[in-house]
Amino acid sequence: MHFTGTVYRNPYWPTWPLLEITQGCTHNKCKFCTMYKDVPFKMSPMEWIEEDLKELAESDPNARTIQILSANPLVLTYDKLAEVFEMIHRYLPKMEYIYVAGRVSDLKNKTVDELKKLKELGMREISLGVESGDGWTLDRINKGYHAEDILEQCHKLEEAGIDYWMTFLNGVAGRSHSHEHAVNSAKIFSQCKPMLVGTAGLTLFPGTPLLEEAQRGEFDPLSEKEMLEELKTFAENLTCDCCFITHHTVSGRNLSGPDFLKHKDQIISALEREIKHGDLDAMAAIRRSKRTL
Repeated sequence: MHFTGTVYRNPYWPTWPLLEITQGCTHNKCKFCTMYKDVPFKMSPMEWIEEDLKELAESDPNARTIQILSANPLVLTYDKLAEVFEMIHRYLPKMEYIYVAGRVSDLKNKTVDELKKLKELGMREISLGVESGDGWTLDRINKGYHAEDILEQCHKLEEAGIDYWMTFLNGVAGRSHSHEHAVNSAKIFSQCKPMLVGTAGLTLFPGTPLLEEAQRGEFDPLSEKEMLEELKTFAENLTCDCCFITHHTVSGRNLSGPDFLKHKDQIISALEREIKHGDLDAMAAIRRSKRTL
């Protein structure tokens, strides 16, 4: 298999098989991320992709799911993605679900009709690294798109019938803009229909512009308690009925299942308990031990 660097995959999706069709990230400018810092973006040669599919056809000919790598393969044009997906079906004829991650901006080069055709080819679920719905925060962390872009592109997915995930990056706005980040993100997310909202807590990794700004006093990171308080504010203001997952922030994961609104009060109560009684020092130690997203 042609895995050209560190493999980052969604741990909640089936972990095998994996197929790398791109390398690196087209944007590669988010201030909190170094995942693909030294990896130029390019599409894998079709010869490599076909060789990998031949290998998968021998090792797992009955595969029904596949996760596409790397950072944002969704940025490829409809024609390129369709060509890859059709090849997947040739070598893995029982394929049903093709999982793809991407950026909100990756959807701009695709029409609703093209998205519908990609769904017919198996792309039924995608994960979007949204991070925030607050305009100030999106600009501050250099995401490369705006809140209205989130709404426009997510509504295209809804019209195409494709399920999607949205991520909220807890703490990324810093202390001075924490409340606005939580409330405005919840407002934007609530105008969408994600199947899942996942929250991750900011870790300031070496080599990230955000850490360098914090060291210069230009970014004011939240404490563990403040992270929990921000997450609670986000949950209180979130009104879309989805699966809700918290991780990287609390000592345990709060899983609501497919109906967040039904379990909303329980999740908020759990966060309140963490704020009052959680082992914040242990949480901070876990965060300090992390080396990458």
